[in-house]
Amino acid sequence: MQGILNQVYWGNTVFAYLSALLFLIITLICLKMIKNVVLRHLEDFSKRTKTTFDDFLILIISRVLLPFLYCAVFYLAFKMVGFGPRLARIVNVLGLAVLTFFVAKSGAMFAEYGFRLYCRKRGSDESFMNSLQGIIRMVKFFIWVMAIIFFFDNLGFKVTAVIAGLGVGGVAVALAAQAVLGDLFSYIAILFDRPFEIGDFIIVGDYMGVVEHVGIKTTRISSLGGEQLIFSNSDLTNSRVRNYKRMAKRRVVFKFGVVYQTTLDVVKEIPVIVKDIITAMDETIFDRAHFAAYGDSSLNYEVVYYVKGGDYNKYMDIQQEINFGIKREFEAKGIEFAYPTQTVYVTKE
Repeated sequence: MQGILNQVYWGNTVFAYLSALLFLIITLICLKMIKNVVLRHLEDFSKRTKTTFDDFLILIISRVLLPFLYCAVFYLAFKMVGFGPRLARIVNVLGLAVLTFFVAKSGAMFAEYGFRLYCRKRGSDESFMNSLQGIIRMVKFFIWVMAIIFFFDNLGFKVTAVIAGLGVGGVAVALAAQAVLGDLFSYIAILFDRPFEIGDFIIVGDYMGVVEHVGIKTTRISSLGGEQLIFSNSDLTNSRVRNYKRMAKRRVVFKFGVVYQTTLDVVKEIPVIVKDIITAMDETIFDRAHFAAYGDSSLNYEVVYYVKGGDYNKYMDIQQEINFGIKREFEAKGIEFAYPTQTVYVTKE
């Protein structure tokens, strides 16, 4: 038996092969137990907690740590035996590639989790998170580029000259693509400053509509006419944007006139009538109602009130009910609305 264990095949004894195989089997069984027992208990525990970090930790263990440990087990088992320097170098390169891959993957996952945690603390909705996907992709791309540079640098390649060349080329590209980079930075400003979000009704100059999509280069708005308006992000950050979705209350001013034949007592009563009509309605805040001016053919009144919220349809419904109420009260009291009239006096010479 001792002679069989000491026999050499491809530069290694039978005992070395058996030791590596036994190490491989035991560690794989241990990892399987960790996956089926420990990880399952952690998942049950995370369901009873309100935090999301434990869920993220389980995700890291299942998608990064355990696969990395499986690869590490095979790597260590191979290192227990030897097949020559050339094959050993190939295995070392593969091990470095696996290590770089899982480190970069975990870094990308931590970056995405950090962005999601930031959005959750700010109370951002899902639409903002969808808009943030462009930034997350850029961060992930940067992480993977750095991982590739690290990998080739450890293989002995001179990446310093390549990076310097890319730097010079990057300056040239930046000069040639100033507009694109300007829109990119404006996209970042829109995401973090949040002057508007998807679903907001905004007005930019003479254009208005609902924000549908915020992209890296452009923002798309669905206009009231049905067509899609496309703005570059720089145009939006350089413009005065009116966001009606965030209107806490809408100030409404309307005017009407009554005929000159209206008596003084009725003229004084009209502001009270209008005030009673507005204050009796829900979602309104009365401000003032005044006999404002003498018109060409009418006694003019000016009324100011506020509608709670920025919904335009709700404002129009309330204004319509106010108009109905004024019409009803004026008809009951015999008050006449004014309309343009002219009186012609004819004299004989």
